[in-house]
Amino acid sequence: MPRTLNGAGALKSIHLDEGDFRFVAELARQRTGIQLNDSKRGLVQSRLVKRLRALNLSTIGEYIGLLRSPRGETEMVSLLNALTTNVTAFYRERHHFAHLTEAVVEPWRAQGGGRLRLWSAACSTGEEPYTLALTLLKAAPDAGRLGARILATDLDTGALDRAEAGVYRGEAVRDAVPPDLRRHFRPHDDSRVTVGPEPRALVSFGHLNLLERWPVNGPFDAIFCRNVMIYFDRETKTTLCRRLAALLRPGGFLYLGHSESLLDRRIPLRPIGGTIYERVPSEGEV
Repeated sequence: MPRTLNGAGALKSIHLDEGDFRFVAELARQRTGIQLNDSKRGLVQSRLVKRLRALNLSTIGEYIGLLRSPRGETEMVSLLNALTTNVTAFYRERHHFAHLTEAVVEPWRAQGGGRLRLWSAACSTGEEPYTLALTLLKAAPDAGRLGARILATDLDTGALDRAEAGVYRGEAVRDAVPPDLRRHFRPHDDSRVTVGPEPRALVSFGHLNLLERWPVNGPFDAIFCRNVMIYFDRETKTTLCRRLAALLRPGGFLYLGHSESLLDRRIPLRPIGGTIYERVPSEGEV
């Protein structure tokens, strides 16, 4: 018996069958590299129900029909937004920012500044790139004038909207941001704060799919690409790391998530501990 939504849009019951799940999983793999195995079927079903409600559709069959139609490309953005998971926080994996300060920011500041480029390649709702900005400002309050810039990109357009808005729970900031840097946040309402102008000025946001062509110019001094590759197969991970390494300056650093690792030794990246990798110069590079 088909399971549907009732006319009012409230969930009555719904079922994602094998064929429809495989279709959606393959779309996700092709467009984003995300691997959705059978254990993720319940998650996919719950995310699809949200799209049915938003579109006032009654069955998953109707939704699959929409995706297959000429109008499907427009809906694809919302589907991929729904399927991606955004879990982040200020100063997540704090040792990465301590290393960045010691190995990149402080030497740059000691040399009087100059061009410094950081990339948050899966910035989600913005906590990571703003933490990068705070890290710069702590070591160099005039970081922007000295030439520092942060690029922040993500696949999820909804997450990017939230990142650009820069509004966060006050509790999340108080729990993670050092007291001397909280001055870079301003009250938004009774429970939320907004990122102040100095961190904002350092960050530029943009939409980017890591599996597609990158309209990005290097070299970068550091790239953060954390908690993304856990969703990819080995071939996709290797290809992505090779492309990221190509955009790092020799001696630059790639920061991965705590459960991620780089296993292909042919990529010119040297592990230095704590899921941090240093770009090894190729022959002829300085």
